[in-house]
Amino acid sequence: MTDIKRPNDEAEVSALVRDAAANGTSLRIQGGGTRAGLGRPTQDAATLSTAGLSGITLYEPAEMVIGAKAGTPLETIEKALAEKGQMLAFEPADFRLLFGTQGTPTIGAVAAGNISGPRRLWGGAARDSLIGVRFVNGNGEIIKSGGRVMKNVTGLDLVKLQAGAWGTLGVLTEVIFKVVPKSDTVATFVLSGLDDATAVTAMATAITSPFEITGAAHLPATAKSSEVAPGSREDFAAARNGIGGEGARTYLRIEGFPVSVDYRAGELAKLLSRFGTLSRLEESIGTSVWSAIRDAAPLAEPRDAAIWRLSVKPSEAPATIEAIRPAMAVRAFYDWGGGLIWLAVSAEGDAGATVIRAAAKAAKGYATLMRAPDAVRAVVPVFEPESAAVAALTRRIKASVDPARLINPGLMHAGV
Repeated sequence: MTDIKRPNDEAEVSALVRDAAANGTSLRIQGGGTRAGLGRPTQDAATLSTAGLSGITLYEPAEMVIGAKAGTPLETIEKALAEKGQMLAFEPADFRLLFGTQGTPTIGAVAAGNISGPRRLWGGAARDSLIGVRFVNGNGEIIKSGGRVMKNVTGLDLVKLQAGAWGTLGVLTEVIFKVVPKSDTVATFVLSGLDDATAVTAMATAITSPFEITGAAHLPATAKSSEVAPGSREDFAAARNGIGGEGARTYLRIEGFPVSVDYRAGELAKLLSRFGTLSRLEESIGTSVWSAIRDAAPLAEPRDAAIWRLSVKPSEAPATIEAIRPAMAVRAFYDWGGGLIWLAVSAEGDAGATVIRAAAKAAKGYATLMRAPDAVRAVVPVFEPESAAVAALTRRIKASVDPARLINPGLMHAGV
């Protein structure tokens, strides 16, 4: 069994990494353990858990900035922000259902994975809100980068590099995010029965309108959902539990002051009238809709399916799926107005990697294998393969912060 080290502060993290460097011991970095199984399977001598590094270190509501130790539960951050009428702009996901894990999502893991939900199309990605980090490099040195305000930087931007590096560029010990006001009203609307291409057109029409759409997703649902009232609890349950067939639902979200939301909703309904009737969901149902989309809940089952995330130009999304369908059975839905495709396929063979990556490349996008058995992830590149030039740059950056390549070695790419 892998040795699990649980430091209680940054100094202990530094000491543990120095010892690992001295002994040539590779370390797997873990936050709350909720995304176990993401990345290439690696054989590490020990696991370093940041769960003991917990607590908000800085919160200044007037400056709209919050800082916390990396192991702080995400729910702790969100609760503190909500009490002051604020929130993280990028709506971080909770993938416990998708990966079948327990644990608690942590703010450090959110930063490391650049975890961004449906509100990304309005509020940007997690890296856009990340303004400061503290981390321990592969030599055991404590590094600070960024601070309380956004600044222009020259040279290597360590803050942005850490977002999406999945812990391969050091052990994050503290992160600082800018935050935004929490909306008084969050209203979710639905268009029913659109095919994928028409839905993407409708979402693009809404997103490019002046009505500030904060969420746009298309869920091809089970045929059963067409037999119940659009927007009802039964309708949402059917949509969440299955994908493919009739009764598709296209969801749009508007936020703000009640009067503003009502006005913009009315104007949006007129704008989208050629696509059908825009129905407003009950607030509780709308909240459930976006939570399910955020967490990829419609694809959580069956457990043995491989799950992919494709990032493509929204207008190319339907064609991308159609290019994949002849080769394999596909279950999919769209977020970010079509810019993000969640895809479930059989995990047999290469889990469709050859076909899926070719389709994504044709759409000038890329694909990430989010979930698959260890045997598949050991031979199929999990993250998009890098060009020779980018791979060389990746190796140089890795060598600059982790010369012995001891921290999450090979998690993202073989040999790095």
